[in-house]
Amino acid sequence: MTLVKHNYKNLDNIFDDLLNNFPANWGRDMNFSIPPVNIHENNDAYHLELVAPGLKKESFKIALEKGVLSISYEHKQEAENKEYKTHRKEFRTSSFKRSFTVDDKVNTDGIQAKYEDGVLKLYLPKKEEVKVMPKEITVQ
Repeated sequence: MTLVKHNYKNLDNIFDDLLNNFPANWGRDMNFSIPPVNIHENNDAYHLELVAPGLKKESFKIALEKGVLSISYEHKQEAENKEYKTHRKEFRTSSFKRSFTVDDKVNTDGIQAKYEDGVLKLYLPKKEEVKVMPKEITVQ
């Protein structure tokens, strides 16, 4: 075992050294690749936003089965190129799956999805009979 001492002259050198030696795939097994989700509700619908920048919209799969809405994504690595030798490979297969329970308030025939600016947006309309209508209150 060899002990290596660093002689840092200032704090910037510590951070430079840390960032330059930081492994690119750190956190792969720590679920850092699960995209965050926001879910909003108004009188007419639920709005789900899943942040997933840089992905191909054709690789998303959205399914609704037995009251569970599943959003998944899979992108496989490109095959090895025999024309050159690879010295470092940090690109990897990326995939995730998120699932959400959809109750009977949602009109499942009207669900829409759109991917723009790195955000997958789902619109889940409510059934007419469960929409909350604003109620007027009389001042007395």
